[in-house]
Amino acid sequence: MKVGILAGGLGTRLAEETETKPKPMVEIGGRPIMWHIMNHYAHYGFNEFVIALGYKAEVIKKYMVDYCDLNSNLTVNLKNGEVRKHGGEQTNWTVDLIDTGIDTNTGGRIKRLAPYMGNETFMLTWGDGVSDINLHELLKFHRSHGKLATLTAVRPPARFGHLDLEGDQIVEFSEKVQTKEGWINGAFFVLEPEVFDYIEGDDTQWEKAPLEGLAKDGQLMAYKHNSFWQCMDTLRDKRKLENLWQSGNAPWKIWEEKDASTINGSQGLHRDGAGTYATSRRA
Repeated sequence: MKVGILAGGLGTRLAEETETKPKPMVEIGGRPIMWHIMNHYAHYGFNEFVIALGYKAEVIKKYMVDYCDLNSNLTVNLKNGEVRKHGGEQTNWTVDLIDTGIDTNTGGRIKRLAPYMGNETFMLTWGDGVSDINLHELLKFHRSHGKLATLTAVRPPARFGHLDLEGDQIVEFSEKVQTKEGWINGAFFVLEPEVFDYIEGDDTQWEKAPLEGLAKDGQLMAYKHNSFWQCMDTLRDKRKLENLWQSGNAPWKIWEEKDASTINGSQGLHRDGAGTYATSRRA
């Protein structure tokens, strides 16, 4: 099953970071937030990704092309240019990087991914939000109701202190999850290919006509997630996620770190004359 990730927005509310990089490449714990999201999906066995690029697409492309080199030990033969990779990470992911246009809206980006989704059920999320959601349970829920679309409904973290008042007296002050304000769209969708028919074109905003149309037709269901969820819209959000990661108690970090080289052996990596990469397994 393919996983679509929207990674093309401008990220204007995080301008301190996104002047030089797209928001999905903003780092938490020294790794892009998109890496955290992809590890979450891969933990549940979903490791085929289709990423919708737009703003500063070249940054994500370069990161993915260089990923193996940057996360491995290397032996470089300066005489012939051969680069041999050994040890380090050997992540079993396949990643399609699709340019969907700098000015394309969210719905348009999703529609442009249609040729890569294999005309079957697929997952979709934004490249700037993490959660501890159980993706197997999400998929089980989606298959149980038989509708075209499932979104994950979450209760957002309070951005301001919540006040309970009795007259002019504050009887409770908290910055806990907003349990009293209802549910919001937390992404982490499961979708059937028919949803593409609800998207008119590049200017379509996914959160408007497509989701409204699916809801009107009785084809949109909510998977209620009561545990951790956090988007990264602002610098305050980034600092919160960074603090959680540095504390060693990041709720979304459900995967286990492992040295894949002890399982898969080491591989040689070299550039051919055309400047592309090829691999060869070594004993």
